[in-house]
Amino acid sequence: MTETSNLFSPASLGLLRVAAISPALRVADVAFNVGATIAALESARAQGCMLAVCPELGITGYTCGDLFRQAGLLEAAQAGLRQIAEAAGRLGIAAVVSLPVPVDGRIFNCAAFVSSGRVLGVVPKTYLPNYSEFYEQRWFSPARFATTQHITLDGQPFPFGTDLLFAAEDMPDCVIGIEICEDLWAVEPPSGAMARAGATVLLNPSASTEQLGKVDYRRDLVRQQSARCIAAYLYAGSGPGESTTDVVYSGHALVCENGNLLAETERFHFDTYIAIADVDLQRLRHDRWLNTTYFAAGGSHTFRTIPFRLGDAQTDILGRALRRPLSQTPFVPSDRAARAKHCREIFAIQSTGLAKRLMHTGARKVTLGISGGLDSTLALLVTARAFDKLGLPREGIVAITMPGFGTTERTRGNAWALMQALGVTAREIPIHAAVRQHFADIGHDPNQHDVTYENAQARERTQILMDVANQIGGFVVGTGDLSELALGWATFNGDHMSMYHVNAGVPKTLVRYLIDWCADEEFSGETSRVLRDISASPITPELLPLKDGKLQQETEASIGPYLLHDFFLFYHVRYGYAPRKIFYLAHHAFNGEGESDDERIARPYTDEEILKWLGVFYNRFFSQQFKRNAMPDGPKVGSVALSPRGDWRMPSDAQSALWREEVEAIRRALAMCEARSTERTTGG
Repeated sequence: MTETSNLFSPASLGLLRVAAISPALRVADVAFNVGATIAALESARAQGCMLAVCPELGITGYTCGDLFRQAGLLEAAQAGLRQIAEAAGRLGIAAVVSLPVPVDGRIFNCAAFVSSGRVLGVVPKTYLPNYSEFYEQRWFSPARFATTQHITLDGQPFPFGTDLLFAAEDMPDCVIGIEICEDLWAVEPPSGAMARAGATVLLNPSASTEQLGKVDYRRDLVRQQSARCIAAYLYAGSGPGESTTDVVYSGHALVCENGNLLAETERFHFDTYIAIADVDLQRLRHDRWLNTTYFAAGGSHTFRTIPFRLGDAQTDILGRALRRPLSQTPFVPSDRAARAKHCREIFAIQSTGLAKRLMHTGARKVTLGISGGLDSTLALLVTARAFDKLGLPREGIVAITMPGFGTTERTRGNAWALMQALGVTAREIPIHAAVRQHFADIGHDPNQHDVTYENAQARERTQILMDVANQIGGFVVGTGDLSELALGWATFNGDHMSMYHVNAGVPKTLVRYLIDWCADEEFSGETSRVLRDISASPITPELLPLKDGKLQQETEASIGPYLLHDFFLFYHVRYGYAPRKIFYLAHHAFNGEGESDDERIARPYTDEEILKWLGVFYNRFFSQQFKRNAMPDGPKVGSVALSPRGDWRMPSDAQSALWREEVEAIRRALAMCEARSTERTTGG
């Protein structure tokens, strides 16, 4: 698919495939270890990896003991480094491998960075453990004892020191920093200064012994350091081929990215094991842009930056499987336990936010419209919990169902059943007559089912809620959700408006799960039964007349699937991805690779469908900003929020042309590829 290479190359998408390797190993058998390392690099390269890290002292073995003072072993290690560098060059992969290096009468525990067939720099270990089973200071000197910035290995000069960073010329945002094993366990790991200096990928060749519970600590340490540094962190631990005289090494290798574990190896295997993942450099860059406080702190360290080339950063990867977790519902954890925890936290945030507003205003009553649909149901549940928090009687919740031209018996029945089950004050105020009178007043044909027909109903309902709120001395609780705000799927000064918007931070794909969770954990009996039926209902505004008692309008048929729109929203706002990146991720998520355990929403979408609705998303997101700029208060619950006072500030008249033009460029590129493929198949 060469026509798409500029759009879907690793460099364009910011995706770097990496490998943390724990090769088979024999203590002091340099030839075997070099061969195993080269074979592991071959395997990693065959799987598309562009960068790899191998364990601490992996060329000789970490547990050589006093053999580290043997000149023959040190010389063999240097020759082995040359072989690995040459092999990595032939394979087209950059790598970090480790060996003992004699310098000025001392021996240093070092990591060497190799690329394009050459050694580009050597980094000595900063902190040498000398406790319990570790005796490194018996053989090695810490980096602070180094007296030179350049060394000669095998007749070639190289930069030497802990102040080295390696910047990829053909992969934007790929800057590599190296620390070694114990460096990570220190109070101030060197990787922190490297990250502040611009390193986005941190590599750690390690030899960590195993003991009960240590694996969890190690995993958390790597994960948390990646989060502190807003970086990718590759950790490669020595395997069980190391000496087991007193301890055992497990071959634990991990790839983490900004606090998230992307991949890790199984432990305690004598064969080579590799953890492979696609690191998202654009995601890291965006999060660093956001975290201005941390990086504004700066640091006293200065670094030498050494350029290198990864080699295949322009290869088209659209058809290649993605090696990182990817969910069809990025707002919703796929793990059930995590999802329940997620829902519990969100529900607490929503209900506490509303409770604070009630306390501040002194109001003991509220109104809200109940349609029997998902959003108004969640808003009513949140309101009931807020009243419970404050010890207010639920009778102060005046819930009003307002049937109109498109109301079905199912939603009307569920609205009544829910209000009664929750013990709130339930009212029904039909809007048919009032809207017909309004049509007559403004001269609108009631048979013309256009935007005026629909919006008149929404505004009539809002007027009722506002006026009843005045009657009872309360305020209106809004019911619309984050996805509707993103798409502008709300009537301006209609359902768009309220005095407090409890669902403003909750996307549509999450609303249903929150209701399910409420049915499982927060409510029981009749309330739980009604909630399950509401959760199974289709999404519709019920504004068009029924035909034979059946719906003639479903929201997703008009504006597109919320499953896709929430996916687009997450990556557009949370990470600032370009259309090509969002399409690339959607292509993989909705073509068999995306995680989902809910058959109600999980489904495949073709590239054509994805592009169609991606274009709709950009058009609506930009054109409907004026509604968000006038939105009422409401609690932020997650990392994506659209309040103009908080997370998202955008002019109402910003242009979407740049984004929509890229969508069209993707469509043209895919069409060209399809045409070329057809020509090859037919022999044209």
